[in-house]
Amino acid sequence: MKRRERTRHLIELGGLVQKSGLVELTGDDRAALYGAFTFLAAMLKADDAEHTLALWWRGGKRAFEAEARSAS
Repeated sequence: MKRRERTRHLIELGGLVQKSGLVELTGDDRAALYGAFTFLAAMLKADDAEHTLALWWRGGKRAFEAEARSAS
């Protein structure tokens, strides 16, 4: 991945972390956020990873749709 694309991707990911409320809920504690991400990664290593990922995908899709409706 090119450097500019990677930078843009990281900025977008940071925006999602902010938008999700995790920054506020953790008091912007980097160790807590990193711990949360490692916990999520461990969940995806479990036997029911496909189910977990499908749940997260549906929840994210609903959140994006709700945000789009409230913005219009």
